[in-house]
Amino acid sequence: MFDKVLIANRGEIALRVLRACKELGIKTVAVHSSADRDLMHVRLADESVCIGPAAAAESYLNIPAIISAMEVTDAVAVHPGYGFLSENADFAEQVENSGFTFIGPRADTIRLMGDKVSAIEVMREAGVPTVPGSNGPVDDNADRTLALARKIGYPVIIKAAAGGGGRGMRVVHSEAALLKAIYVTQSEAKSYFGSGVVYLEKFLENPRHVEIQVIGDGEGNAIHLGDRDCSLQRRHQKVIEEAPAPGIPSAVREEVAQTCIQACKNLKYRGAGTLEFLYENGQFYFIEMNTRVQVEHPVTEMVTGVDIVKEQLRIASGEPLSITQEDVAIRGHAVECRINAEDPVSFLPSPGLVDLYHAPGGFGVRVDSHLYSGYRIPPYYDSLVAKLITYGASREEAMSRMENALDELLVDGIKTNTPLHRDLIRDREFRAGGVNIHYLEKKLSL
Repeated sequence: MFDKVLIANRGEIALRVLRACKELGIKTVAVHSSADRDLMHVRLADESVCIGPAAAAESYLNIPAIISAMEVTDAVAVHPGYGFLSENADFAEQVENSGFTFIGPRADTIRLMGDKVSAIEVMREAGVPTVPGSNGPVDDNADRTLALARKIGYPVIIKAAAGGGGRGMRVVHSEAALLKAIYVTQSEAKSYFGSGVVYLEKFLENPRHVEIQVIGDGEGNAIHLGDRDCSLQRRHQKVIEEAPAPGIPSAVREEVAQTCIQACKNLKYRGAGTLEFLYENGQFYFIEMNTRVQVEHPVTEMVTGVDIVKEQLRIASGEPLSITQEDVAIRGHAVECRINAEDPVSFLPSPGLVDLYHAPGGFGVRVDSHLYSGYRIPPYYDSLVAKLITYGASREEAMSRMENALDELLVDGIKTNTPLHRDLIRDREFRAGGVNIHYLEKKLSL
């Protein structure tokens, strides 16, 4: 096992990684910007290093500064968390080339999965169901592109191969609008992601967002830890997640999970990863793979009892998977609400001083948060300040516990989206299970 790990992130995920390291007897190094000196994990780490000013580009995205911090502290590995550099293949490569260990997949795997066109090709080869589409980049032949779209069937969606976060996508409902939409999307993709490569897919009208958690040992062995439903979204950002996904037939669920395992075996995938799907009319359609730990990983941990971050650490250190697929049992149900420092109506960020913070408790309640009374939330980063997770023997019990937990949660001094979560957890359609990815946007527009 590693002697010392540097945590190249901030907020709740940095604290989550630190706790896992401490349980495994690993010393920790917290890197932080000048605006983050008072973060909880910085206070608890064995060592801390300021790597730059508040701007993320000059601190959390500063690869030379992070590697230098590893050198001066004698850290042997780096955990990137999620966001920032977690899916940056160049960072993973530079870490390894500098003689350290990147706690995540190999750089070539990150690069392969980061390009959505190549990712789809890999998944198709493994038998993973994919959305009908161009199966490759759109070229400059207009007649061929128009014929392809007719074959797929309108509406179609144009996607940037290097896209993410809801950017680089455009839905087209008619042939007359297709070529101009492709040109505009290519231009946006070049500006946002540095690559103008786009591809076409069938646009599913009312799908759910369902994802499958996988873990591989890097040697060709892999397991899955079940699925999650993340369909409650606003502007392509997840708001509430749950595990397992409700209302999916067991046979369908198991069949797609097995194809995910095969894909990971083919890749000799190392560490934790998530395959994301659209699910509609009893069919799964692969959309992308995230080569990192997910924000919503706690719901999977609650229903499986598997510590995903510890598994990441063990595998990166060279240990085999601690469990087999036969050891994995999905028990009960878990729900997660993302608590953001933002106005619950306008969704404008609400940084500032937390005058008073009180976390909810009770049986089946988990809170992943870096908040404490007297902490000042800086205005420079993502607004996520806490993840509230509840577990129950049934979905209804998990939901009821979430109602109570949201009523107990107190964050005074700033605004949070807790009122929105209270409304959603009591929403009749959501409580019935199986709402699609457009449900929340439509609800908010009423």
